Amino acid sequence: MSQKVTAAITAVQGYLPEFRLTNQVLETLVDTNDAWITERTGIKERRILTGKDQGLSTMAAGAVKGLCAKRGIDPMEIDLLICCTVTADMQFPATANIVCDMVGAKNAWGFDLNAACSGFLYGLTTGSQFIETGKYKKVVVVGGDKMSSIIDYTDRATCIIFGDGAGAVLLEPSTEGLGIIDAILRSDGSGCQYLHQKAGGSRRPATERTVEAREHFVYQEGKAVFKFAVTNMADVSAEIMEKNGLKSEDVAWLVPHQANKRIIDATAHRMGLDDSRVMVNIEKYGNTTSGTIPLCLWEWEPRLKKGDNIILSAFGGGFTWGAVYLKWAYGG
Repeated sequence: MSQKVTAAITAVQGYLPEFRLTNQVLETLVDTNDAWITERTGIKERRILTGKDQGLSTMAAGAVKGLCAKRGIDPMEIDLLICCTVTADMQFPATANIVCDMVGAKNAWGFDLNAACSGFLYGLTTGSQFIETGKYKKVVVVGGDKMSSIIDYTDRATCIIFGDGAGAVLLEPSTEGLGIIDAILRSDGSGCQYLHQKAGGSRRPATERTVEAREHFVYQEGKAVFKFAVTNMADVSAEIMEKNGLKSEDVAWLVPHQANKRIIDATAHRMGLDDSRVMVNIEKYGNTTSGTIPLCLWEWEPRLKKGDNIILSAFGGGFTWGAVYLKWAYGG
């Protein structure tokens, strides 16, 4: 009897722009201050991608190149590349296609996946299916966003939150019972009204009026989003633990989407985890949307042990949310 094939993360790599946008710099742009930002979000600085013609593909390709070098594989070995983002280089072609060309993944096909801040979880779950069926041996999932491209730096409610960055993981087959064990994904389109980008799509194409009205930036009703996020991110994290018979002492790490320190704390509390088992880097990078979870995995990689039970959890615009339970497949 053949052993069940699961999709295991076998390498992870991040990419961060060099420029640091600190709270002190933001104090010169809008009516805010470091103490106010830190207290409400936990953020001290965020990275910003600068330079002419620099898009998400710059960061995504950097992460994928590093991923291949770390794993010791040729990009030609990649079968599929999924790029999870809300800030694609262009409306078309897909940024995944551009990234494949940039890194030399000539044998891969790819597509973009838009699920806002839950994008990486959606992409990871989607990519795992191609491994589990035996169809492919190497699937790359990239999560990243150039949020600075859609942020209004005169709006103090949103400009303090977001940053730029990307992370990538390689999925390969495992027959050791490691890798992605389970996932619970949700969405609720009625949440659109609270968090969206008003113009730039087919419903409201760009016009002189939409640009003047500053409708091509992130619009967020903070209190409503916070309320939904605290409840749903905590609930789905507890749900996946219960579904898989996990107690708090069984979980080595929670990898939460880095949107707000208070949301992270509420999720950890619901799961019965103390701070020592929660990955938090929001103070350095802010909310990179689809990039937060892979960037956490990349930063904590040296501390991860083979067989660690890890819960990934996210909430994003749409609304979208979910949790993934995985067993780490290699020692750091």
